[in-house]
Amino acid sequence: MIERGKRNVLGVLVDECDYEAAVAMVIAAAQRREPFGVTALAVHGVMTGVDDPEQRHRLNSLELVTPDGQPVRWAMNLLYGSHLRDRVYGPRLTFEVCAAASAHRLPVYFYGSRRETLDLLVPRLVERLPMLQVAGAEPSSFGRTTPVGKREIVDRIRASGARITFVGLGCPRQEVFAYEFRDALSMPVLAVGAAFDFHAGVVKEAGAAIQRLGLEWLYRVIQEPRRLAGRYARTNPRFVVRLAAQYARVWRPNPSATIAPGVEELYA
Repeated sequence: MIERGKRNVLGVLVDECDYEAAVAMVIAAAQRREPFGVTALAVHGVMTGVDDPEQRHRLNSLELVTPDGQPVRWAMNLLYGSHLRDRVYGPRLTFEVCAAASAHRLPVYFYGSRRETLDLLVPRLVERLPMLQVAGAEPSSFGRTTPVGKREIVDRIRASGARITFVGLGCPRQEVFAYEFRDALSMPVLAVGAAFDFHAGVVKEAGAAIQRLGLEWLYRVIQEPRRLAGRYARTNPRFVVRLAAQYARVWRPNPSATIAPGVEELYA
């Protein structure tokens, strides 16, 4: 088990951990009924924190931020000699946490995506994990959520008996959700990106070799060029340049240089 604390990657604090440690922390928090915000960050997620001091505050306030993308893992190995042999990838983390939740009889809740995706996701997971208790599955409203709406979401999730909530709203909305809802829910809230689509079979995952080479972003661009090409063209080169600057110590990113978000409506 590897858990060596948080490392500063371009001003965003990422945990030097492996799957075993990440799952153990989530399950422990669920058993204690404690707030526990989690996200799995690839390059795009890190860059949302680099570009926005409010988002950086949210990310750096979460209890667990895993190195989802291979380039983020490589960055930690380069900057800190972490010797991480694998990333902690959102879709796999989702399954590993569900497996552990099943073993510990901890009901789970899925929030986000679309109803048709959830209708595929839940039976596919239960087929693989027959003892998994799914307390509920609620699609995103794809609209602004007021404080009253937030309270209603919290009430529904808590009333379901769930002890862990998975959120699939896309980056950065899902990280905002995890930051805003974890205290009110008093349970782990995991922002897991495309995990819903992958486990539902709606979107095909890249092969293992492509993932190991860190080319999953290119595979996804080929699948969804109109939605993703611009994103990666904007973020990937700037990630590399800033990483080089941090490594060369010509830039020293300050993870404390953040702005605490005010009371806001959520896009949920």
